[in-house]
Amino acid sequence: MAKNSYLFRKVHSLLGVIPVGFFLIEHLLTNYTATKGHEEFVKQIEWLSSLPLVLFLEIFGIWLPLLYHAVYGLYVAYTARNNVTNYGYFRNHMFLWQRVTGVITFLFVAWHFFETRFQVAIGAAEHGELGTHMNEILTNPVYFWFYVIGVLAASFHFCNGMWSFLVSWGITVGPRAQKFSTVIWLVMFVIMGTMFILSLTAFQGSEFQQLPVGAKG
Repeated sequence: MAKNSYLFRKVHSLLGVIPVGFFLIEHLLTNYTATKGHEEFVKQIEWLSSLPLVLFLEIFGIWLPLLYHAVYGLYVAYTARNNVTNYGYFRNHMFLWQRVTGVITFLFVAWHFFETRFQVAIGAAEHGELGTHMNEILTNPVYFWFYVIGVLAASFHFCNGMWSFLVSWGITVGPRAQKFSTVIWLVMFVIMGTMFILSLTAFQGSEFQQLPVGAKG
């Protein structure tokens, strides 16, 4: 049983980086093109949707690994024994927030998937309309702040998870290396969070608004 638990945790840790972490970074860079305008964002979305075997890649390269990482992560969060109130060490707080942001990220990703990719899959929206759809969502202040919390939680969960990954896989083994890694991933969290928020703000721009019927862009 202990061996299986060790294996499950290793798979969970690895999938959090490859491919789930890579997908988060790709998603960040794709959404950040919104800061360059609607046309650039549509070009990027259409390029991604034109990749060969894109549905196969999404199912086996993103959604199934993400599902395993999320479900097992929720199990770990439920069974974890947090000792922040007893010790209060920095890493204990980070351990707790890793679990909290994992739950938030799970709920956020499920909602975001339903509002975007699932709508395309059932034919309720087109890839080229996703920018306009995001504008409709994010012009609502409640949804905007929900998305801000979601992207910050996802960014923190990834960056702090990378710190843990490097330790658990024997890459950063000494205190000095781990302190340096802490600084690097905190900086990465600030960069990723800033880029995500700038993307959300860009989607609120007037050029992402749906044109009236008969109007020409």
